[in-house]
Amino acid sequence: MNFPLSMSDISLWLAVTAIILLITSELLTSSTEYSRNIVIEKKRLRLVSLGLGIGFMITVVMRIFQPM
Repeated sequence: MNFPLSMSDISLWLAVTAIILLITSELLTSSTEYSRNIVIEKKRLRLVSLGLGIGFMITVVMRIFQPM
């Protein structure tokens, strides 16, 4: 049984999700009056987005060293 997603699909998903979460965390930390109304742990959001970014970098390194 084959896995339906390729490494490129997973890498693209990780990259897009990390970018969206990083932009969201930066917007929440930059505007103080808007961020008072939103109940999100900003530190955890930033850690998750950085974790997804690291996951993206790992998939890129795996694709570089993968034999053709």
